Amino acid sequence: MNLKIGVSTWLWTSPFNTETIQLFPKIKEMGYDVVEIPVEDPSLVDVKKVKEALDEHGLEATVCGAFGPSRDFTNDDPAYHKESFEYIESCLNICNGLGAYFFAGPMYSAVGKARLVSPEQKKREWDMAVNNLEKVCELARTKELDIALEPLNRFESDMVNTAEDVMRLVKDINHPSAKVLLDAFHMNIEEPDIEKAILLAGDKLIHMQVSENYRGAPGTGQTRWDAYKRGLEAIGYEGVVSIESFTPEVKELAGAVCIWKPLVPNQDEFAREGLKFLKEWANDTQ
Repeated sequence: MNLKIGVSTWLWTSPFNTETIQLFPKIKEMGYDVVEIPVEDPSLVDVKKVKEALDEHGLEATVCGAFGPSRDFTNDDPAYHKESFEYIESCLNICNGLGAYFFAGPMYSAVGKARLVSPEQKKREWDMAVNNLEKVCELARTKELDIALEPLNRFESDMVNTAEDVMRLVKDINHPSAKVLLDAFHMNIEEPDIEKAILLAGDKLIHMQVSENYRGAPGTGQTRWDAYKRGLEAIGYEGVVSIESFTPEVKELAGAVCIWKPLVPNQDEFAREGLKFLKEWANDTQ
C-alpha cells in the first residue's frame, strides 16, 4: 500500500504548543513521514515557527481537534455553538498555515457526552449537529479544506459510533467538504466487521488513526490488521495512517482517555515499534 505513516504528539505530551516542535527531529529520525498535531488551544501555536520546523525536518502535518464540554454543537445553549465555531475557525487557519488539507475530529458533539436520551432529543441534537457542521464545511470550503468527522466508541459518544453512523451524518450534511476519519481503537470496540466498515466509508475516508485494541503499539494486541489492510486496499486508500495514543504522564489527558498506567516502559519505544510494524504491514505483499 502506498501510505504515509504518522504519529500524534499526544503520544508524548499535551497540550501541543510551539515548544513541542522539539519532538520533530526525533519523529523524523525514527522514520515517520507525518506528525499529527492535536490543537487543544490554538493560542499556544505559533504557526510560522511550527511550519518552519516541519520544513526543516522534512515532515508533513495533519491537524486534529479536541472537543471538550464547552465545544458542543448539540448543546441547547447557542453560546456553546459560538465557541465551537471560533475554535474550529482557528484550527482551520492553522491547517492552512501548516499545509494540512483537512481538519479532523469528533466535532459533532462534546467528547464524553454519552447518555440514554429519548428519540425526540436524539433527533433534535442530530439536527443541530447537521446544521452546524454544514456551516463548518462551508467555512472549510472557503479555505480549500475538508472536514474529517470521527466516530467514537459508545463510552465517549452517544451520537456517532460506527462507520454507518458517520456516513449517515455525512449524507445529511450533504456538503462536498464533509469527509471521514476512522480510528482503529474505536472501530475495534464498535464494528462487527472492520473490512465492511472501511468499504462503507469508501472514498469519503481521508484519514486513518491506529493503535491496538488496548491503545498500545500497533502489532502488540488483538487487532485484525489483515481486515484493515483488505479494506484500505479495496478502496485504494493512499492517505496517512497515524498512530494515536497517549502518555499517562499528562494527567488531565490520561484521565480523559482512561489510561491509568503506562502501556509501555518507554514512549519512544512505543513509537519505534509501532512504526516498524506498520511499515511491514503496509509493504507485506502476501
